[in-house]
Amino acid sequence: MSWTESCAVALALSYVVLAIYQNRWCWIASIISAFLYIYIFWQVQLYLEAVLQTFYIGMAVYGWFAWRGTHTTPERSIQTWPWRYHLLAFSVLVSLTLLLGTLMMRWTDAAAPFVDAATTVSALLATWLVTQKILENWLYWIVIDMASVWLYLSRDLSLTAALFTGYIVLAAFGYRTWRAQWQQQQIS
Repeated sequence: MSWTESCAVALALSYVVLAIYQNRWCWIASIISAFLYIYIFWQVQLYLEAVLQTFYIGMAVYGWFAWRGTHTTPERSIQTWPWRYHLLAFSVLVSLTLLLGTLMMRWTDAAAPFVDAATTVSALLATWLVTQKILENWLYWIVIDMASVWLYLSRDLSLTAALFTGYIVLAAFGYRTWRAQWQQQQIS
């Protein structure tokens, strides 16, 4: 456990807690945490996780602007996806995982290339779902975080594995919170 990992974990935790409460400052915590994790993941040969952090930075910038309400446009409300969208997303995620995992296995010394690929491509989608305030993003995160705990433990990132264990609980709470708010929106 390093000082860098400790800071990254604290900021990443802040991001999720703020996102649960739909506080747009979550995106600033995400940006700083992602920069720290680029360095951390590169050091332990989780290259796709490092690359994923650059996507998180871009999505955080996008999220910062997408979540703001202005005098002419209201703040984005929570939405839900029909099942056919999830089935399509799952097929694309499996295909991309197999492709990316195979490439990483053949061309790099990546640790756990298929798990790294699966968590990376799934996190790309889940992060975009957060920026769009799609309710089911939290369910995706529960599955991603469970796989990530194993991945980080396998690379001796115990503090990050603990963070992702906490993320599982927070994602369940986030789903419950957003679902209640979404149901309120349906009544209004």
